[in-house]
Amino acid sequence: MDNDPNLAIITYMENRLLQLPKANSFILFGPRGCGKTTLLSDVFINKNQIWIDLLRPAILDKYETNPDLLIQEIEGLSTKERPRWIIIDEVQKVPKLLDVAHYLIEKYKINFALTGSSSRRLKQQSTNLLAGRAWVSHLFPFTLSELPKKLQNLDYVLNWGGLPQLLKYSKDADREEYLRSYVYTYLEKEIQAEQWVKKLEPFRKFLPIAAQMNGKILNFEKISNDVGVDSKTIKNYYDILEDTLLGFYLPAYAESLRKQMRKSAKFYFIDRSLQRGLEKNFEPLTKKTSSWGIAFEHWLITEIYKLNSYKKKNYEFSYVMTKTNKEIDLVLRKPNKETIFIEIKSKDLVTQDDCKTLEFFLAPDSKTEAYLFSTDPVPKKIGRVHCLYWEKGLAMLGLA
Repeated sequence: MDNDPNLAIITYMENRLLQLPKANSFILFGPRGCGKTTLLSDVFINKNQIWIDLLRPAILDKYETNPDLLIQEIEGLSTKERPRWIIIDEVQKVPKLLDVAHYLIEKYKINFALTGSSSRRLKQQSTNLLAGRAWVSHLFPFTLSELPKKLQNLDYVLNWGGLPQLLKYSKDADREEYLRSYVYTYLEKEIQAEQWVKKLEPFRKFLPIAAQMNGKILNFEKISNDVGVDSKTIKNYYDILEDTLLGFYLPAYAESLRKQMRKSAKFYFIDRSLQRGLEKNFEPLTKKTSSWGIAFEHWLITEIYKLNSYKKKNYEFSYVMTKTNKEIDLVLRKPNKETIFIEIKSKDLVTQDDCKTLEFFLAPDSKTEAYLFSTDPVPKKIGRVHCLYWEKGLAMLGLA
């Protein structure tokens, strides 16, 4: 790792949990810097392919001006010369290439591997994502098990998260500098270049506030007062974060979708590193503090979110908050399956008091399971609540 940090990152790509299709076209979405290009470089090494990198200005200009040029280039090749795969990196920059891909898949049975760090432009142009001809996958920053063994600990992930490029650095000062640069790149290349906001300065002011609001119930009106724009603009800002795959909404739990839509959601950044970079707060976290506990809850919820995608468990995510401020951190459910209520606490010794909120929501005849995930290594059952060390909790959910 000391000799060639980039080689180390490629090596750890072998540990990625995402299984990409081997004989079918696919679109790989993921936030900028999560390792999409590196992963595909590793997967498609020594294969019959054409690689189109739309992050290179000359390549972008070439196909943006004339997307059908790719058809002409393929049809100019003999049958033996035609590639088995065409990889297009950051396809959202030229959405019309999806129509080209559709044509080439149908006519020549060529497979496409497409990457994107934003779905916003594709949504805006009503792109059909190849009408099912390409499977959709998502790649995230590293989960804990994908990191190098020596970094598979809570101290590292709570402080630095799982962005692959951070593996290049052994000093915290270098990691800080990378995250500052990441935020600037996001503003410069994703937001300003695509002109998704009319004025960049209010959005720039919004980002650290969004980082501070991570995991809290959203109040667009209050945030709008702090930023100096209307609440509809704040909602659009959050939608931009979601569309550029930097985070996800956690809706309020309700028995019906109609009721659910009337309640305020939370928003979680997809990785601890992103929140810290946007907040510009790099103070080391100390165990047994409230900051550590908040970071632990954020990390574990995003870990479950990532693993749910990779393992294709199809859990639906929500949270519970009553008018009397009784809260359940995470609710998981599947159609016709038990609802799973999960509380998350960074405690090395859980007690009956820690289970009171979960017990409050457990009706005697309900088909609800209640779990408390913590750092307590000793499994317990307190009343109807199963208390598990967080790793055993992941295993119980089928996510380990």
